[in-house]
Amino acid sequence: MPNTKTLDLPAMMAELAMSSWETIFHRSMMIAQGTCDMAEYERMFAEKAAAMQDSAMVLMTGGDPVAAMTPFLARSRANAKRLRRQ
Repeated sequence: MPNTKTLDLPAMMAELAMSSWETIFHRSMMIAQGTCDMAEYERMFAEKAAAMQDSAMVLMTGGDPVAAMTPFLARSRANAKRLRRQ
């Protein structure tokens, strides 16, 4: 996967969409099969709040949109990779 520093915003958004869809697929399957534990449910909410907080901090300190999207992309990539291994 390319480093987020080398991606432009459209490429970043495309990668975010793909890794998000993969994460949603894996989590939906876990929920449907009854194998989604409480830690995963909590992760679903906590990671978004943390990414929003990090992104807001970047924007409040004068960062650009690419830097503001980095927390979302990093978490999305990590989730897809982690869930792919299960």
